[in-house]
Amino acid sequence: REWTMRTSIVFLLCISVFPGFSQGRVVREDETGFAECNVFFPGQVPPEGFTEPFHVKICQQYNKEPRFATLYSTKDKIPLFSAFKFTKPAQSEEENWLVEPQIDDPENDLHEMVREADIMGTVANLGANQALTSDYVGSGYERGLLNPSLLHEEDFQMATYTLTNAVPLSPALSKSWHRDIGKVVEQALIPHCSKKDHLYLLTGAIPSSVRVKGKVSVPESLWLAACCDAPEGWSLGLVKKVNDENSLADLTVGELEKQLLAEVRLFKGNCGKDKQNQEKREAVLQAVSHIRSGEQVETTDNQETKDSGWVRKVAGIVATPFIKLLELLIYIFVELVKLVFYFLWLVVKRVCGTVLDGLYSLWSGLVSYLKAISMVLISIPYDLGRVIINIFLGFLQIVQDVVSLTYRILSIPVGFVLHLAAFPYHSICAIPSVLKDIATGLGGTFSLVIDATAAVLHGFYYLAAHIVKRFVPKVSSDD
Repeated sequence: REWTMRTSIVFLLCISVFPGFSQGRVVREDETGFAECNVFFPGQVPPEGFTEPFHVKICQQYNKEPRFATLYSTKDKIPLFSAFKFTKPAQSEEENWLVEPQIDDPENDLHEMVREADIMGTVANLGANQALTSDYVGSGYERGLLNPSLLHEEDFQMATYTLTNAVPLSPALSKSWHRDIGKVVEQALIPHCSKKDHLYLLTGAIPSSVRVKGKVSVPESLWLAACCDAPEGWSLGLVKKVNDENSLADLTVGELEKQLLAEVRLFKGNCGKDKQNQEKREAVLQAVSHIRSGEQVETTDNQETKDSGWVRKVAGIVATPFIKLLELLIYIFVELVKLVFYFLWLVVKRVCGTVLDGLYSLWSGLVSYLKAISMVLISIPYDLGRVIINIFLGFLQIVQDVVSLTYRILSIPVGFVLHLAAFPYHSICAIPSVLKDIATGLGGTFSLVIDATAAVLHGFYYLAAHIVKRFVPKVSSDD
């Protein structure tokens, strides 16, 4: 998310070198001013010291005219200050909340503040660098205007209702802030600045670590810095703590700067720091003190207001219980409406869930049915092919068996004929062998007779010799 934010800032730096937008121009951090909105700063020099890469300068314009300037923090999703001048307040005001598309999507072709609902889906990363209405819904916080709409005429009021000019405030604190700022400007600042066109106002917020829905920073305090850049000039700072809606501390601009970022300078030359009219400043502080204590400030042209102040106070005391009762009834009514809508939402959710479950089951069954039919249709050609192949193989087996049987039947007479035809050949060929065997037999018989005769004769010879030796006396050699 941090990478996305830094990427968006890089895009902002890249496009801001071109001419300003018709409404809500976004300016680079390294520019020396707010372009067309420099008129809202003394000497046309904006505050110095806000140099973080997530500080985006916006020249808030409406109907092609600059209305006020804003320094916006894309990290905290709230404005750090808004610079403006007092104009004649309008009799009525209309809330018409706008957003600044260029902060989230510098490459889009929307160069003006527009309704959030009108750009849904057309602006990339909408809400990445700025707060949206959804960030406030159900949070218990209001979109409190830093630059109060009640200090401006109609066109200016329309321009103040942008989320780049809003910070999360409790309903009571938002009401108290607008009331106190309105009184201070109208009753303390305007009457003591000889040139009303030279009264420069800065309203700002100091971010805290508390986040609405983990995104939008809840201010730890609100502040106002005023500069009367006139011959009898003066400057003043006011601070309101968010944990005390009735607090309104006055201090010098230098003391206020110490509570902000280091090296911050709100006004050029501290708005006549060395040339401030102490008498005027004391008168302003006294008027602020009266406002803080709840008293009506006396001026040359508000005597009638003083005379009617007691009537309003008495009417306020009498009407307060009825107002509180009405607020309670409205609160109960709103809560009942919320409960009814929540109940209807649960019913619709349950009905829609049941319908969707039924549709899902029907769709699953239809898919399964189509899948089964598809498998059957696909298997038909395969099974048919297998049957044809089996029939062909059976036919081949029958042909093979017929051929084998025919061969075996025909092989019997053919063999007999062949053997019969071969008998003379084998008989004639056997005569030499027979004659040879006969000759061999005769030769053997003759040899056997000769051997037998020789053996008989040898036997007779041996027998005769034995008899002679037995019966004939031996003759000596002398005889």
